[in-house]
Parts: sequence; C-alpha cells; structure tokens
Amino acid sequence: MQILIKHAKPYRGLLIASVLAVVVMAGASLWQPHLFQKMISAILADDKSKLLGLGIQLIVVALLGIAAGVLNTILAGKVSQGMAADIRAEEYAKIQSFSFGNIEKFSAGNLVVRMTNDVNQVQQLMMMLLSTVLRIPILFIGAIVLAIYTIPSLWWIIVLMIVLIVASSAGIFAKLGKSFAKIQSLIDTNNTLAKENLQGVRVVKSFNQEGNETQRFTDNTDELIRVNIKIGYLFNFTFPIFMIISNSAITAAILLVGKDIVKHPENLAAISPFVSYLTQLLMAIMIGGMVSTFASRGFVSLGRIKQVLDTKPDVTYDPEAPAENLSGSVAFKDVSFTYPGDEKPALKHVSFSIKPGEMVGIVGATGSGKTTMAQLIPRLYDPTEGEVDVGGVNLKKVNEASLRKTVSLVLQKAILFSGSIADNLRHGKPDATPADMQRAAEIAQAAEFVDRYDDGFDHEVDERSANFSGGQKQRLSIARGVIGKPKILILDDSTSALDAHSEKLVQEALNQDLKGTTTMVIAEKISSVIKADRILVMDHGELVAEGKHEELVEKSSIYREIYTTQKAKEEEA
Repeated sequence: MQILIKHAKPYRGLLIASVLAVVVMAGASLWQPHLFQKMISAILADDKSKLLGLGIQLIVVALLGIAAGVLNTILAGKVSQGMAADIRAEEYAKIQSFSFGNIEKFSAGNLVVRMTNDVNQVQQLMMMLLSTVLRIPILFIGAIVLAIYTIPSLWWIIVLMIVLIVASSAGIFAKLGKSFAKIQSLIDTNNTLAKENLQGVRVVKSFNQEGNETQRFTDNTDELIRVNIKIGYLFNFTFPIFMIISNSAITAAILLVGKDIVKHPENLAAISPFVSYLTQLLMAIMIGGMVSTFASRGFVSLGRIKQVLDTKPDVTYDPEAPAENLSGSVAFKDVSFTYPGDEKPALKHVSFSIKPGEMVGIVGATGSGKTTMAQLIPRLYDPTEGEVDVGGVNLKKVNEASLRKTVSLVLQKAILFSGSIADNLRHGKPDATPADMQRAAEIAQAAEFVDRYDDGFDHEVDERSANFSGGQKQRLSIARGVIGKPKILILDDSTSALDAHSEKLVQEALNQDLKGTTTMVIAEKISSVIKADRILVMDHGELVAEGKHEELVEKSSIYREIYTTQKAKEEEA
C-alpha cells in the first residue's frame, strides 16, 4: 500500500472528487427506494400533488446518481492511468540503476512482465478501489440501516441473510484468491516461454525443437485453462447459493408482511423498498467478495513491483564524489570476484597495472575470467575482494559520470537499439556531430556500408537490429565505443564476427587513430593481440603470465600451447 499512497499524492484533488462522486452515486442508489415507498403511500392515499413532487424528486435523484457515476468513472480512469504510468516510470528508472547482478537475479523476461502485466493489474486494482470498493461499504451499511428503518420488525431476516451469505462464501472466495495468484504465476511463465522462443527461434528451428517447445507452451497454457475453468465453476456455484439465500429472505419478508398486513397496513408500501434494500445488500456482499478476489491479483502484482523497487543496486556511486578528469591507467590489486549465486570464484587474486596509452591483450581459454575482468573496469560489478583503480582512483570513490566518460566497453555480443544508426552512436556521445560519426565509422570500418545508404547515419535500425549482419553490428558497436574518444577502450572479443581482412583494418585504424588511448583487447585468437605492448594470460580465473608475445612463447606453457594450436589450424586451413 505504500506504493499506492506515494503515487496517489499528485492526484489528491482527483481522488477527493472521485470519492465524493462515489458517495453521491451510492447515496442516490439508497435514497431511490425510500422515495419509491413515499410514492406508493401517496398513491394509496390518492394524494396526486404529493405524488408529482415525489416523482420529480425521484427523477432528479436518479439523474444525479447517473451523473455522479459517469464522473466517478472518468476520474477513476484518470487517476488509475496516471498512477500506473508513474509506477511504471519509477520501476523502469529503478531497473536502470541495477547492476548486472541485480538483473540476472530477476531475469530480463521477469522484469518485463513486472513492468507490463503487473502494472496493468495494479491499474485495474486502483480502478476497482475508486469505482467499486468505496461504494460497497456505503451500500452495505446504508442498506442495513434503511432496511431496518423501513420495517423494523424484520431486522432478524437481514442479520440471518448476511450470516448465511458470508458463511457460505468465505471458503469459496479463499479458493478463488489462491487460483488468481496461480494465474498470475502462469501468465508470467507464458510470457517468459514466448519471449525465449521468439528470441531463440533460430536455435529452435536449427535443432528441430518446434514440437518440444510447442508442447512446453501448450502444457503451461492447458494449466492456465484448467485454473480458469476452476474459477468459472466456483463462480457458477456461488451465484445460485447467493440467490437461494436472498430469495428465501425476500419470500420470508413478503409472507410475514402479508400475514400482518391488517395490523400494519403501512407495510404494504414498505415491502417494495425493503426488498430493494435486501437486494442491494446482497449485491454489496457479492461484489465485495468478487472485488476482494480480483483485487488479490492486484496486490500480488503490487508485491512483485515492491520487490523491484525495494531492491538495492549491488553497485552504487558516492553522490558526493567530485567529477574528475581521470587518466587512462588501470590497476588490479589482489582482485577476486565471485558471481552472485556461484560458489566458485571467477577471478582469484589478480594483480596487474596498465599505463596510459598502453595496448594490452588478454587471452585465455573459455571461462578463464577474461570477460569478468573487463566488466570490473567500467564497474558493472564490484570485486568480492581487492581493489580496481582507474586513473589512480579506487572505482568505489569515482564519480559515475567521470568513469563513463573515461571507460568504454565494446561487448562481443553486439546490441543495437531500434531507431537510427545515429541514435545508436549517440549512446557513446550524446552531442555527436556528423563529423564525429563519420570518424568513428571509419575507425570501425563501418563507413563502407553506412555510406552506401541513401540516408546515411539516419538509416533505420530494425528491432533487435535484424537488418544488419553480425559483422556490421560489431563494427557499429565499435564505432559507438570510440566516438566519445574514451581514455580507456575495452574490446571484449568484439571483432569475432569480422573476417580476417576487416579485423586487420579495424586494428590498424585503432592503432593509428587512438594512439593516446589505453586499449585492452580480449581475444580468443592470439593473432588479434600479437602486436600488443603486453599480453596477459588468464587460466581458471588466475593471471598466470604476462609479457610480450615473444617472451610468452618462451616462458608460458599455456600461452605457447594456445599459440601453437591456433597456428597449426591456420596452416592447415
């Protein structure tokens, strides 16, 4: 509820107006049977003048109730839509502050569901609270008071009806609540399965797994159908019980009034409004039960959203850290790192230093810790032990903007966002000019295909960059990495999709145009780093050797084995 209270404050005026509209609407609904009773009494007394006045009052009250209902719906819609948008924006902003570890904990698909489906459930919850839930207690209490006021002697029928309805519905609504919670979980799974299959459609088709994936999705959908049918059965069982109880109460009231009509003739006019109040009472209980059941879905979603908003980012920056012009030096001081949830460390007591402007290659077998090391430098993770310095300053004491300006990381998996090529390049430099873009594209060897487009850098990038090849995506990613002229450039196997000639051109351009930039090249192929000033050799999370290529061939058996194996494959090819 804290989330709802917080986000309701900007809509305080609309909320008050919506509540007042509900009160007027419920009041009009309760007052109409009372006016109808007076009209019947006027008919029995043949008082035409009083009948006309009461008829006008009844029409005015009915119109007032309708107007209040329409106004409430409009106001409730504005408030619920606005609050949902605000909650979604806050949740999205919170996710943006998450580290890689936080995102991996929830999973990307799960976070998408929490920002879409769960927020929609909260929006529906707010709509129900403002349009239905507020009306229920007014109708419930008002109907009881006015029913007893109308025929005081039949108070026990009202109490008995309430007890029977509540007793019979308590167990049913509890089961409905559990079923709705299960539906939310099944929808989450459905969305995850669909997202995974659409993103991995090439893998599914390559391994002929369409049947298995269809079966997984069908099994989950069948379970969703089964739970929905169960809910339908429960509802179908509930309504007849309610109607039997209410109709029995109405029948008993009519029989008792008819039995004593000679002694109490005034009850002839009162029986109709009394029955109306019993019906309103029944509807208040029924709607209240159903709303509480449906609302449980909203509260489950609210809890899931709260989990996201309450999660503290693993990596935080000191807001008082001053902006600095950091140099391009990098130092690892006895650094160890273990991924969240893992027991085995990915890095073990790694120590080295890199001077500004130095080109350093990092090689090693798959899983040796190369990428992990690269991710610690732009502070995507914090080390479990030890210290990482950039520009001679501990990363935990560095201003975030200063670090982002200094370090640029180009990942092996090139990710481009929908929009234009220019939009993607501006991620690396928001104020990039066409000249900046052209320079970066030439360094990354992307100019050769960008210049062929009639619209150049304004060329559209489709969703998931489906209109570009793997090599083109990698070159654009490199261009995005160098456009801001970072002092430290980390290339995490980011030329793996390029042919040998294109890779050579990229390396030559980097060496020529980024002479003052500290460059760290992570590569599977030693040929990519053979001309580096220094090469670091990683093995099972440990730094086992460092030096120039010639030195490592002589003194490092691991490096020599990798080099000899790759050289043999090249000669064989």
